[in-house]
Amino acid sequence: MNANASSTSSANASVDEVRGVLIQIVGAQVLLPNASTVEVMSYAEPDPVENAPNWMLGRIRWRGWRVPMIAYSRMVGVGSESSTIGTKVVMLKALGGDPKLPYFGLIAQGFPRLVTIGRESLIVDTAHSEELPDSVRTRVMFNDATALVPDLDAIERMISDVLRPVEAPAE
Repeated sequence: MNANASSTSSANASVDEVRGVLIQIVGAQVLLPNASTVEVMSYAEPDPVENAPNWMLGRIRWRGWRVPMIAYSRMVGVGSESSTIGTKVVMLKALGGDPKLPYFGLIAQGFPRLVTIGRESLIVDTAHSEELPDSVRTRVMFNDATALVPDLDAIERMISDVLRPVEAPAE
């Protein structure tokens, strides 16, 4: 094999595969691009957010930020956490450009798993006919298991909608 064929082959492999993170939440798995994950840390009790929905657990302090922490399983209606034993917080980059919301935390059951996602190992799950919640972009089959692919833009909007009244100046 010549050098050009080798570089073309490795370039095609990088296009056909991406690194992802498989996160176990109560009642489901979540699949995200690895680039969206900043850090995984032990669960810390958040400061509550007034009048928040049950999926908004509160805010935690992290690297000088007050970061909102969500229970995605509650947001999408697949489960509700009953214990914090072994629970981790996956810090995610918020990509919506809101300077007040550069990150948010998603609680996970244990450590996320780094995975390689190839075209042949990822199939959009069309077997389920129910409508997906706004915060889910799609449901996929990955290595014979179902996973939810979050709509990060929708999640950020939902978080902002909850926090906006809290941050509004009093008149």
